[in-house]
Amino acid sequence: MSAKFSFTLNATDGKARTGVISTPRGEIRTPAFMPVGTAGTVKAMLPENVRATGADIILGNTYHLMLRPTAERIDRLGGLHRFMNWERPILTDSGGFQVMSLAALRKLNEEGVRFSSHIDGSKHMLTPERSMEIQRLLGSDIVMAFDECPALPASVEKVAESMRLSMRWAQRSRDAFGDRPGHALFGIQQGGVTEELRAESAEKLREIGFDGYAVGGLAVGEGQEAMFGVLDYAPDMLPEDRPRYLMGVGKPDDIVGAVARGIDMMDCVLPSRSGRTGQAFTRRGVVNIKNARHMDDPRPLDEDCSCPACRSYSRAYLHHVFRAGEIISSMLLTWHNLHYYQELMEGMRGAIAEGRFAAFQTEFHAMREEGDVPPL
Repeated sequence: MSAKFSFTLNATDGKARTGVISTPRGEIRTPAFMPVGTAGTVKAMLPENVRATGADIILGNTYHLMLRPTAERIDRLGGLHRFMNWERPILTDSGGFQVMSLAALRKLNEEGVRFSSHIDGSKHMLTPERSMEIQRLLGSDIVMAFDECPALPASVEKVAESMRLSMRWAQRSRDAFGDRPGHALFGIQQGGVTEELRAESAEKLREIGFDGYAVGGLAVGEGQEAMFGVLDYAPDMLPEDRPRYLMGVGKPDDIVGAVARGIDMMDCVLPSRSGRTGQAFTRRGVVNIKNARHMDDPRPLDEDCSCPACRSYSRAYLHHVFRAGEIISSMLLTWHNLHYYQELMEGMRGAIAEGRFAAFQTEFHAMREEGDVPPL
């Protein structure tokens, strides 16, 4: 691994793992959930508030930051950590997801991807080498190899072609990353839902050699059952002594299921995006604060939660400010959701360390099946 970047596995319970990723900017306790700060901010949150939820690391987006304000500008201003006032670790995605999600705005070939900016239509070329350069300029602690991810469902032939292109790009990413002590490069396993292609991808990534390994190409339309089917074997194909990162996941039950199958790191926009649309994640499932049933309810979202939204505000108030379109609604519900996600991770870390992860899962699902508290 890169100097001053290491992964220590402290305990396992079945396939579930808990440990610590050490970086020059601080430790990341695993399993870890990374809030998404796409454009240099976790929406509706101050950086110190994100940290207060228990987050050890956040995610930034190469594609969006390269367009605005540009990686070069961020570099001149001292790097992304200083720019956004977050001094702990940052992982940046490679821009590869936009190869899939912005398909109407791009042309792909062996060299890389030519994008038309969704902001102003300007033309940009993103290659493995350019992705590594952008992530270096940003100052990312964990850099992701550049890859291509086809939306599912797709033919086996299409997935195989895409995976092999991604493996060639992985080698170019490794070569362009070079030797950067204190910074880590993660490779990304592809192969859709086909076990043989996943095995081929993992073998190539191990041959190249990375500081950590991601399971990519999931949460792109295949459904939870198919995703779990892949996770039943895909993490086992990756080195045990390196962090395993499941990209773009997910809902709380996705996360618990992924950890049960050997995943160490996850990210998703869901807790912050849902907070802005009036959805709150609780131990009993999702609460839609926009519903009229909360209009006269003096109770908190979750009586066992210690976040500011639950500690100081009622469901009635949260319903009111959401309906009124007040900014504080997004602030409080996002804080609550991120707090819940980090509390979930903390609970899993403790359960794995104590050898009671199966009991944790049983209780987690039982509480959700009970559903929200009945209306007053």
